[in-house]
Amino acid sequence: GITYIELIPYGTDDWYYGISYEHGDLYEAEEVFKEGRDVEGRNLCLIHYPDGDVYRPVPKQPGVYPAEPVYYKGSIYILNVDFLRSLIQIMKFDCDSRETVIIEELPLSIVKDCYNLHLDIAPLTLTRQCVGSNEFEIVWPEKVQLEMGDHDSFFLRDGDKLYFSRWYEEGDGADYRYWEETVVRNLNGDVTDVLPGDVRIMPNGEVWNIR
Repeated sequence: GITYIELIPYGTDDWYYGISYEHGDLYEAEEVFKEGRDVEGRNLCLIHYPDGDVYRPVPKQPGVYPAEPVYYKGSIYILNVDFLRSLIQIMKFDCDSRETVIIEELPLSIVKDCYNLHLDIAPLTLTRQCVGSNEFEIVWPEKVQLEMGDHDSFFLRDGDKLYFSRWYEEGDGADYRYWEETVVRNLNGDVTDVLPGDVRIMPNGEVWNIR
């Protein structure tokens, strides 16, 4: 029943994923659960290219909702929320052995909600951006909280560097102008650099600044 797949970020060119949207994104499934309705679960498939082998690392089960996976150092990591047990699970699918293990379990109560809760790299990091404010937090493996700019959105960690995309717009009609830049902060929240354009991780792991 999954008819769309895309490349798993970050740093692989042979692993894809497909995911179903029974209740929308993770935070929408959380809202369904808080309203007292049943969360049906979610189908998540990993697809290896070019052979087309399909793996289901997290079986679909009621009350459990996985998020989109990320690739890091030869393994695929999955954020999985078990609403029935109030647990956040971080799961590892080994690309060589094809085995899945839980590497960390955290109480769901450590986050206010699941809005923009997802895994990033590097190192493997669980982050969250708060709705209605400019607050950004690292939930795991350490605890960090800082304030972003009004038009900032976090998208990448590289050691002690945190990368945020920032957008601007001005003017109207023929004079309308829109552009983006990349803001780099340290773990204290201080801006250490501002780069034109975008920053992306390429399949070989290199970090490119696209200007």
